[in-house]
Amino acid sequence: MYRCFHRTWWIKNPAWPDGREPGAGPKTYLRGGRVDTIEEAQAICRAWNASHDPGPLSRKAEFEEV
Repeated sequence: MYRCFHRTWWIKNPAWPDGREPGAGPKTYLRGGRVDTIEEAQAICRAWNASHDPGPLSRKAEFEEV
């Protein structure tokens, strides 16, 4: 079983180049994002990433095995 979520990969920090530093943010789980196969989890993440702008902090969907 897999669970899909999204999070940012950068933290705002004006002291760093481009005003951001590396750092994974907290996970926000997707409603309906719990699936049985890795293929389903990949499809959910691809669809979410295609329909959402990652923005300057690079918010992207991913999944984990549970």
